[in-house]
Amino acid sequence: MNEKYLAAVETIKAAILKSQSRTVQNTNRESLLLYYSIGGYVSGNSREGTWGTGAIDEISARLREELPGLRGFSSRNIKSMRQFYEAWQPYLQLSLPLELREKKAAAATDLALTAEAVLTFSENRPPVATDLRMEDFTGISFTHHMEILHTVKDVAERLFYIQASARCHWSKYTLRERLKQDLYHHQGALPNNFAATISDDKQYMQAIQMFKDEYFLDFINTEELDLTDPQDMDERVLEHEIISHIRNFIQCLGSGFCFVGNQHRIEVDGEEFFADLLFFQRDLKALVVIELKKGKFKPAYLGQLNFYLSALDEQERKNGENPSIGILLCREANKSVVELAIRDYTKPLGVATYRTADELPGQYQVLAPIIEEAPKLLDVVAFEEGGDEE
Repeated sequence: MNEKYLAAVETIKAAILKSQSRTVQNTNRESLLLYYSIGGYVSGNSREGTWGTGAIDEISARLREELPGLRGFSSRNIKSMRQFYEAWQPYLQLSLPLELREKKAAAATDLALTAEAVLTFSENRPPVATDLRMEDFTGISFTHHMEILHTVKDVAERLFYIQASARCHWSKYTLRERLKQDLYHHQGALPNNFAATISDDKQYMQAIQMFKDEYFLDFINTEELDLTDPQDMDERVLEHEIISHIRNFIQCLGSGFCFVGNQHRIEVDGEEFFADLLFFQRDLKALVVIELKKGKFKPAYLGQLNFYLSALDEQERKNGENPSIGILLCREANKSVVELAIRDYTKPLGVATYRTADELPGQYQVLAPIIEEAPKLLDVVAFEEGGDEE
């Protein structure tokens, strides 16, 4: 195709994607405004005793009679709207046009559902580690919000997942996976030397948020591998299980990871070396080597990994890419030992640990299959009752 036409395609495509993004954001914004207002209305009447027992069930049933085909207004979903309002009411305010403010009745009876009404943060802004934009809050679906509210109690933690969902465009299934991994408490905790080896501030912040200190490889169960002791699992067995479930492993790592290969061959002056796992991280624009170790961390492991990064930067790093990053993944690590061992290396390195499914406490092993299936069952119930709002 002619170069001018290619440029035109890119320009039009960018405009289409931006328009689609704005459409989704506007839809979410209007939906959240509606649900927040209904939640306030229901809360004011149901909590203060204005309505009797079973009122929400009756109202839901009548709504669906009055509006055939209406979805998302089952009694369960209406109660979720009430929960949404009650969770955020201390921190949000519903801004209305002047003419409506003058006519506004009591909060329990005034829905204030107008195109001009907007949600904004009140002066009693919730605590956040980084500043949350209102467009992040209104940029994710009601379903995303309820996944977070049902799982997380701390306000700062809730806002972390809201921001990450909005800016990383997580689906609700990806969000569930991140909640299960407890990303909030593991992000940024990885022992590393990034501050000394990554000069660009933006890339440094991305890197420390990208990698966790512990990865739960719940797709690996050593009891099913005929191992008498999980410690018997060597690096090749672990690598084979990861490659067999590479999609699950990438989900554990997070968004933006592209698998390049395993046992990646590196040749230096006729000698061959093999890196366990090689990825390209799109957000960091860097190759990422993950070396697997079956047991406890040893400082000597870092020398091998540092060498791989030097070779990759010299032989395979392309123009525009950032220096390669190495992650040592082992079963156990003393953080103080790691921090002392890692600080004088010149390449970006981090050390993380992993757990497998059989390392869960006994009672959780029994519950694990139920926990895994519960979201699917809830989705079925939601669909039968009218469906979640996206």
